[in-house]
Amino acid sequence: MRVLLTAYLVFVGFVSLHLFQNKTKAESIEAGAEIYQDFCVQCHLTNGKGVSGVFPPLQSSDYLLDNVDLSIAGIKYGLKGKIIVNEEEYDGVMNNQGLDEEEIADVMNYILNQWGNSSDDFVTPDRVSQIQKSILE
Repeated sequence: MRVLLTAYLVFVGFVSLHLFQNKTKAESIEAGAEIYQDFCVQCHLTNGKGVSGVFPPLQSSDYLLDNVDLSIAGIKYGLKGKIIVNEEEYDGVMNNQGLDEEEIADVMNYILNQWGNSSDDFVTPDRVSQIQKSILE
C-alpha cells in the first residue's frame, strides 16, 4: 500500500510540475497576441500605431521600450495623465483591463516583440507582481 501511495504522490507531483512550468518567451508571445486582440487592439490598432494625439503607439514606442516597468504598471493599474511618446504628448486615460499577472506578462512580451519592436526583456508574472502602483506617481 505504501508503494502505491508513494508512486501516486510522485506521479501527482510530476504532473503538477509539468502543468505549472513557466512558459517560454515564444509561448508567452503567442498567448499575448490573443490577449492583445481581446483588450488592446481597439485603441492601439492591429498595427500597433495607435491614433496620433489620442492613443499612443506601441510600434517603435520610446516610452514602451525605455520604460518597461512603467508600461507594466500602466497595464496593471491603468494610466491617466500626460505622457510623452516619440516626442508627442498624450493626455488620456487607459483603464485597468482586469488582466492577471500572467496575462500582463504575456501581452507585454507580445508588444515588446511585435511590429519591428525587439526586446531582450522577458517579462514574467513574478516581475509583474513586484510592480507597485507607486511607480506611476
